[in-house]
Amino acid sequence: MPLTLSGIPNCDTVKKARTWLDGRGVTYAFHDYKKAGVDAAALDRWVEALGWEVLLNRAGTTFRKLEPADREGIDRGKAIALMIAHPSLIKRPVVEGEGVLLVGFKPEQYEATFA
Repeated sequence: MPLTLSGIPNCDTVKKARTWLDGRGVTYAFHDYKKAGVDAAALDRWVEALGWEVLLNRAGTTFRKLEPADREGIDRGKAIALMIAHPSLIKRPVVEGEGVLLVGFKPEQYEATFA
């Protein structure tokens, strides 16, 4: 599986991750899930591997703008449905490839993964 970085192009954390990968010559495809949506199978893989709690961005504006009923009683199914309906609810970036699945950007984590 080729390396794919999924996120939103104007997100500062996505920009940092892309700059880091580009600076080290790491080849990847960029998937803009704000424009192209998020693949349900990919999201299910991510949730299975990491847990929906890791992927659901509760700190962002999109989460705060949800109806109170949508913010309460979140479980796996509801979290996946919310992230499909509102891709901005997914923490960014998500980097996936052969043996790689990272969420967010931490230089030391990228260094250990791509060294």
